[in-house]
Amino acid sequence: MNLIENFREGLRSIQSNMLRTVLTALIIAIGITSLVGILTAIDGMQSSVNNSFADLGANTFDIRGPQPFRRRNGGMRFKDFPAITYRQATHYKREIRDTYNAQVSISSNISGAVQVKYKSIKTNPNTRVVGIDDNFMSIKGYKLSNGRNFSQTDLDNGLNVVIIGSEIAQKLFEGKINPINQEIIVRGNQYKVVGILDKKGSLTGGGDDRVLLIPLENGRALAANRELTFDITTSVNSMEDQELIMEEARGIMRRVRKDPIGKSDSFEIESADALAKNFEEISGYLRVGGFGIGIITLLGAAIALMNIMLVSVTERTREIGIRKSLGATPRLIRLQFLMEAIVVCILGGIGGLILGIVVGNIIAKVISQNASFIVPWFWMMMGILVCVIVGILSGIYPAIKASRLDPIEALRYE
Repeated sequence: MNLIENFREGLRSIQSNMLRTVLTALIIAIGITSLVGILTAIDGMQSSVNNSFADLGANTFDIRGPQPFRRRNGGMRFKDFPAITYRQATHYKREIRDTYNAQVSISSNISGAVQVKYKSIKTNPNTRVVGIDDNFMSIKGYKLSNGRNFSQTDLDNGLNVVIIGSEIAQKLFEGKINPINQEIIVRGNQYKVVGILDKKGSLTGGGDDRVLLIPLENGRALAANRELTFDITTSVNSMEDQELIMEEARGIMRRVRKDPIGKSDSFEIESADALAKNFEEISGYLRVGGFGIGIITLLGAAIALMNIMLVSVTERTREIGIRKSLGATPRLIRLQFLMEAIVVCILGGIGGLILGIVVGNIIAKVISQNASFIVPWFWMMMGILVCVIVGILSGIYPAIKASRLDPIEALRYE
């Protein structure tokens, strides 16, 4: 009996016990779904982050002052930097632009929990208001689905005009009214809508779709006497010059901020590329954890499959005796039962792969709305390989037990 005949015999045995085969395959499918699903979701989120940074541009870096919502990390407090003032930000912008011909954007979070009104319709108080300059939209990768960007007149005079996120537009106007040139109320002030942002999504829950962009001068007036800190994003012309310009920017900012020699920086400076690498490192740990969870689930499935194969050996004791009396060697008996276990695992694995890809992409889409659909070929091949290994591990003991049965005793078994 050759390998192909063993495979056919395994399929015939599987067909004769269809219900048991389906239930066993489902156990394997659930294990593979958890393995491939988790890893697909992580890859989908990684792809989303990579796309976001591609839109932003890898040749940018940010300079930030204090971050009020990011005070602790692993029990350690972040440094409390003094706020970057408007004068310091504009001084830096002028100097770096004149020296290196770099594009610089200055922005400030005016408020993080604002309620927006249009007539009698109100949003939840979770809208972020950001004051921006002329370079913010292009450097940060924001795109308009309708309307226009701020004009120089809007920016210079700090007019009450606003560009709204897609979620805000849907909530206030419900797709029935064109938001352009409509008046909305923000913190008691009327603003004319001049633009609507493309739907962007966010790993933090769609925050970029719940944003209001207003001219920076208008934002400073809206903040009144509250102290603002200004974020600075610099875009350089080539990646080759980025490290050099970042160090020059650090020196300029230290002079502007009057940081003492020998003391650490009173600000944070970080490149977009570094942020992407940090997330990639985190996703690597997540993959290891996801792989471990999937393997534990498959271990339970392997134990269940081994139990079912042992029951199958007991049920087919007489059949094994007949095969041995007709000349089947212990090796061929072992091979037959191993083949059955592997075929069941592969059938379950194929179903698990399909479910895992679908579930993983759904999870990635829920977490990040701009995640693209991916087919993880590497994890699919790994899934099939794991199925074969599980089949061998689950079937080896029942196969050895079957091959060691005495043919005379087996024939007498009822």
